[in-house]
Amino acid sequence: MINTLWWQTEGEGSIDLVLLHGWGLNAEVWRNIIPGLRSHFRIHLVDLPGYGRSKGFTALSLEEMAEIVLFQPQAPERAIWLGWSLGGLVASQIALTHPERVEALVSVASSPCFTARENWPGIKPDVLSGFQHMLNVDFQKTVERFLALQTLGTEHARQDARQLKSVVLAQPIPDVDVLNGGLHILKTADLREPLATLAIPHWRIYGQLDGLVPRKVAELLDASWPQSPSHILPKAAHAPFISHGERVNQILVSLSDSLRA
Repeated sequence: MINTLWWQTEGEGSIDLVLLHGWGLNAEVWRNIIPGLRSHFRIHLVDLPGYGRSKGFTALSLEEMAEIVLFQPQAPERAIWLGWSLGGLVASQIALTHPERVEALVSVASSPCFTARENWPGIKPDVLSGFQHMLNVDFQKTVERFLALQTLGTEHARQDARQLKSVVLAQPIPDVDVLNGGLHILKTADLREPLATLAIPHWRIYGQLDGLVPRKVAELLDASWPQSPSHILPKAAHAPFISHGERVNQILVSLSDSLRA
């Protein structure tokens, strides 16, 4: 099987915007916000290696995943790179290794270090280990549980979870080893120190109710990364672009306008 990425470009704007999805999902997760961005950006939708329609890949390291995405022939020479959750780590890795290709970095409901550590909030390591174990037992139940966690506490939690689930089921299911590889990245990656010295614009969007990236992460990074502005959306959880799509679009348009100011 040829290991090439599924990549689609649309929109009429003059600024390139690459959207990278999170663990277990695919680029269809962005359909909610695309209409509001078309006139402002040239939008690049990507299925990460091994996810959705990007078949033929095994488990990859964060560095390998970033290189594969960046060096696709469809990838723009320079763009705003936006990553949600796991995609935020991939976009961050691209910004760190090839800053000349990144006009700005945007992370959505993402953390430079997803795992809880000393004096650092996050997902308990045994929770991620439990997901890895469950994947081998019952794939669908594991993914459904993970999706439910992402919308917990929002006003339309059940509806938002259904939307995420429909995105998963509408495209080819990732292989278990690819999903395990993604969980391994979430469990081990720590980009806190290298991102502190990032010289390009770096914007962060969070959900106040996010159970996977606690709001305390935003507060800690506000203190240690004063050059990186953050937006915390009330009543949003781990998928703010689904529950609060219009607000996310407003932020993205205003941030891109600031690049042109």
